[in-house]
Amino acid sequence: MALLPQGLRTVGILGGMGPDATVLLMHRILQKVHALDDSDHIPLIVMQNPQVPSRIAHLIHQTGESPAPILANMARALESAGAKALAMPCNTAHVFDHVIKDASNVPFLDMRDATIAALPKGKIGILASPAVRLAGVFDAGFARANLTAVWPEDEGAVLTIIQAVKRGETVERLSPVFAKIGAQLVQSCDHVMIACTELSLLTAALPKKGWTDSLDCLVTEICAFSQGKTPNRA
Repeated sequence: MALLPQGLRTVGILGGMGPDATVLLMHRILQKVHALDDSDHIPLIVMQNPQVPSRIAHLIHQTGESPAPILANMARALESAGAKALAMPCNTAHVFDHVIKDASNVPFLDMRDATIAALPKGKIGILASPAVRLAGVFDAGFARANLTAVWPEDEGAVLTIIQAVKRGETVERLSPVFAKIGAQLVQSCDHVMIACTELSLLTAALPKKGWTDSLDCLVTEICAFSQGKTPNRA
């Protein structure tokens, strides 16, 4: 794979699902790198496409069009623009990973695999869109890792928070509600996984320990690929 002059490989981001989560990914990548100058940062090609059809409408309500064709077009465009790998900061959309892989000839950095590798063994409480459960986004990975998924009793409340983030409601208003749901879930599991990147915007409301954010795991994967390193998944 071709490298930039400073030895970094460019990663293409299939973004816009949602827009705030994509910007948060970029910000956390910036924070992850110990940079002395601009040229030390990870080169990204970001396609911020909020017109990707709703994953919730398609997977839950079964009324919306499939995001698959647009995701395939995005993958091809990012590769043509010079991306040496692809990544997507949307857990739910990973159900269409085969479409992205078929459309491109570069590696797809799978957020699910990176997250599962970072989880401790046991019962994992999952804070995510109900579409993640209904589409079985993590089922195969959890089975391979011998992990047990625990879902909130009120998935509708989690979905309400996700939709509120997409509407632009403030972190200050949503954080107490999110913290309460997280506190209830942690009572029935060994560890919590944040598996919706809208919810990644609210993680400051959670305790400092006892949870893993899938967005952070993807950040680690992106940085490791670009820098030519093996991700530290201890």
